[in-house]
Amino acid sequence: MQRGDLSNEQWDNLKPLLPPQKPHTGKPNHDHRQMINGILWILRTGAPWRDLPARYGKWGSVATRFYRWQKKGIWDEILKKLQAIADNKGELDWTIHYVDGTVIRAHLHAAGGKKNGAEEEKLGRSRGGFSSKIHLRCEGTGKPLAFILSPGQRSESIFLEQLMETGAVKRLGRGRPRIRPERLVGDKGYTGRRIRSYLRRRGIRLTIPRLSNESRHGPFNREIDRKRNIVERCINRLKQFRRIATRSEKLAVNYGAMITIASILLWL
Repeated sequence: MQRGDLSNEQWDNLKPLLPPQKPHTGKPNHDHRQMINGILWILRTGAPWRDLPARYGKWGSVATRFYRWQKKGIWDEILKKLQAIADNKGELDWTIHYVDGTVIRAHLHAAGGKKNGAEEEKLGRSRGGFSSKIHLRCEGTGKPLAFILSPGQRSESIFLEQLMETGAVKRLGRGRPRIRPERLVGDKGYTGRRIRSYLRRRGIRLTIPRLSNESRHGPFNREIDRKRNIVERCINRLKQFRRIATRSEKLAVNYGAMITIASILLWL
């Protein structure tokens, strides 16, 4: 086992969630563990697919597995299953969630997608240059629950409502999927009457500092606000994967799949 590959414990937790090694029709798949470890090498190093070490198999086969599973929604399904398992064990904290956004510098190879324009592929120009932005919601223990991509210059507050409606966790038994936390914590980028009204209508308590030019109503819990670094640490853990810290994918769906795989590792 090479550094960065799935450990035996991680593999034992992941294996039951994967598609069958031998499908009902057609030839058997290449070894799942070898293929996924190859994808993790690309995710961790940020290198081009063609530079993949031979021990993981043909680079074309590993890349094809990544793209095929992205189109079928398999990566998203694995993440949802892991979250459902954690929720069933009581390891998913619904008492408090955190939100934040981070700008991701885009590599020059990310430009030039033929299917859609830059706006549709979540690319734009911010103070950081050619970039995308990840809008992230994590649960109370600091594990990623949901994310949204946008062009780098877009404000976090615009996507708060969409972010809160994303990431519903299905129950393993009976019951409706859960999506709303008891409390939401964010920075000043999420302040404003519209957001505060939205959260109150849904029965979500909030800890969001106000801007200096806003009138203040009610108490503000600074002790809870200090814990906002939990989402910042979650973002930093995701950025340890170089394929996320710098965007190389032309298509937003492929970059989103890389973020999803990194999130899977944080849940394993």
